[in-house]
Amino acid sequence: MFKLVTIETSNESVAVIETRLVHQVHRVATTLLAEAAVRPSVPLGALAQLRDFLVVNLRHHHETEDDDLWPRIVAAAPATEHGLGALSEEHERLDAELDLLAAVNLSGDEEDGAGEAVGTGLGGGATDGFRAALRDAAVAVRDTVQDHLAHEEPLLFPALRDHISPAEWQDFAQRVIVTTPPVAGHLMVGFLDEAGTPAEVELMLAALPEPVRPLLAAMRLQATNDLRILRGIGS
Repeated sequence: MFKLVTIETSNESVAVIETRLVHQVHRVATTLLAEAAVRPSVPLGALAQLRDFLVVNLRHHHETEDDDLWPRIVAAAPATEHGLGALSEEHERLDAELDLLAAVNLSGDEEDGAGEAVGTGLGGGATDGFRAALRDAAVAVRDTVQDHLAHEEPLLFPALRDHISPAEWQDFAQRVIVTTPPVAGHLMVGFLDEAGTPAEVELMLAALPEPVRPLLAAMRLQATNDLRILRGIGS
């Protein structure tokens, strides 16, 4: 488990707070998938849900950076163009690894050698092979994400503080929210609760569409249950 560093919302820009929380979610979620992949008690269906959540959200995150956030920063600070371009090249390498992760068969449509449905999470035969393949792909994504964020944050956080106004960040963040594919969104709520203080999480969730907000309690409960399964708690 990561030791998560939180910050006082009054002393930091909203852009940095929200970006830091999302990055922590990516760190924790990629690590969890790598660890849970070979945990026999975790059903393949639960692993597939976390895998799909990660693939969709990591892709969407770096695509919105490349296509929207980077141009905003470069327009205000042209000297950042080279560094941001290098980060986009890392995004391309991550895309290739996400393709491999997405391609791992976790559908549950096949049976292992003992005749057990793959989606049950029972060990043996083909199921173990699927888990090993998932672990290898998940470890590659986790390591790339960790390295990428170590390169990105020293450049991005100062750029957000110095060159992105609160209004511009609000516009960008709203675009991200409305274009995020609806894949296991409850997991994002659960990971955010682990990554930040209640005030920081509320800051992010306040931007959710009004129809979604009454669903947060149910989403939190579902996330708690799913994350316990993935971590092998109570199994």
